[in-house]
Parts: sequence; C-alpha cells; structure tokens
Amino acid sequence: MERGTAGPGTVAITGAAGSIGAVVRRALRGEVGRLVLLDRVPLEAETANEAVHTVDLLDPTALESALVGVDAVLHLGGIADEAPLPDLLQVNVLGTHHVLEAARRLAIPRVVLAGSNRVAGFYPTAHRTNSQDPVRPDGLYGVSKAAVEALGQLYADKFGLSVLCLRIGSFEEAPSEPRHLATWLSPRDAIGFCRAALTAAPAPGFTTVYAVSANSRRFWELPAPFELAYTPVDNAEDHAAHIPGADVPADPTAAQAGPYARPEFTLKHLRP
Repeated sequence: MERGTAGPGTVAITGAAGSIGAVVRRALRGEVGRLVLLDRVPLEAETANEAVHTVDLLDPTALESALVGVDAVLHLGGIADEAPLPDLLQVNVLGTHHVLEAARRLAIPRVVLAGSNRVAGFYPTAHRTNSQDPVRPDGLYGVSKAAVEALGQLYADKFGLSVLCLRIGSFEEAPSEPRHLATWLSPRDAIGFCRAALTAAPAPGFTTVYAVSANSRRFWELPAPFELAYTPVDNAEDHAAHIPGADVPADPTAAQAGPYARPEFTLKHLRP
C-alpha cells in the first residue's frame, strides 16, 4: 500500500499482548504487508511479516523509533480498568499523547484509538447513547478515556491527523452476565471494527464510534456507514439462555455502567 491509501500496508498495534491486541494480531497478520507489534511485555514474531518491539508508551523516543515506516496505528496500549488517577493520566493520557505526537512527526496517515463506553456510563439504560452526547464518565478510568478522545480531536483539528476512536464495549469470548446482553463486543466484531477503522481511506478529522456487537438490548448507537463501514454480526441475545438473570428487565433509570458506577468502585482508588 502506498501511504495515505486504503489497503494492507504496515500496521502497528500498541498493547499487542493484551486481550484485544492478541486477537486482532492473529486476524491481521495474513492481511497486511507488515505488522509492527509494541508492548511492555516481550513478544516474539510468529510470522515473517511481524516485527516486535518491547516499548513503554512513556518513552516517546523509543516509541517513535518503533513507528518509523508505519501506515496506520491501532493504539490499544494502556490501563484498561479503574485505577488511581495519577496512573491513568500517566499511562492512558500521556501515553496516547506520545502515540499521536509520533504520528504527527512521522506523518502517519491514520491513528485508531481505543476509547471506552465508560466515558458515558452514567446515562440511564433507557437512553440510546450516541457519540455526540456529552460525556458522563462513570469513574476515573472513564475520565482518562474522555481525555484520550480530547487529544484525538486536538491532533485532528490542529495538525490534520486522521483519528478514529472506538468506544469499546465489553470484550469477551461470550457474554456471561446480564449487562453484557447490552454491552458485549465479540472477538469477531472487535476484529471487524478494527479492520474497518484501519483500512478506511484516511481523511483529516476526528470520529468517535461505539464498537459493540449487534445486541438487541444494546445501549449505544451503531456507527453510520459514513462514520465507519462495518456492521457487526454477533448478538448477545443468542447467549441469553445461558446467562442467569437474563430474563429480568433492566431498570430503565439505572446507569449503563452497572457496578462501575457505584461509589465504592472508585473510592478504593482514592486517598482514605
């Protein structure tokens, strides 16, 4: 692929050792010319077109060096759950800044950011949330992901990058609890969303979409075709018979975040 065009070229994945990173890695390595894998955890190349780098997102020099020659970055690295705010700011926010800054300096045409549904977890379950609704973070992790989106918007507006943020749902092999009937993101659909985000022809600007399977009970709007050309195929409802409590209707006034919205979920990460 020539730089700036759609198609299989050189794709980098940060957080490649993580749960989503590992799944997307296996799917993409047969489709791209070269796959550059970055993580703090040492990895080994498994195919001839894989290159691996043990890199900390907080080391901007090493990060930029690893991204030389890349056509698109899928930024999955970071803390993926509630944690003390200083840690989240360091890893999620500053780490994302380093990725975007490397993309600016190296003229990488497309950056895909791993956002989270938790940036808007306080909307009630009766509300069909879309990416244009104001953020309502359900915790400190959600705050850090709201800042990630803001950085993506800044780099698109100020420096002309093409940035797409995926608000990722509950990534699981199969849904296992009632909330997942609304929030599940299957591995197959995670691959589909990431592939579509990476291969769409880059255009300057910022887009945020929800990455969630086609769940009948979902809380969130699926992306319009002009935002992202992927239609999810899996539905958590197919697993409902195996989930205890699936037959109990959701409280329409309860927060979409479920237990993540409870004070105690965040209090344990605050000073006593």
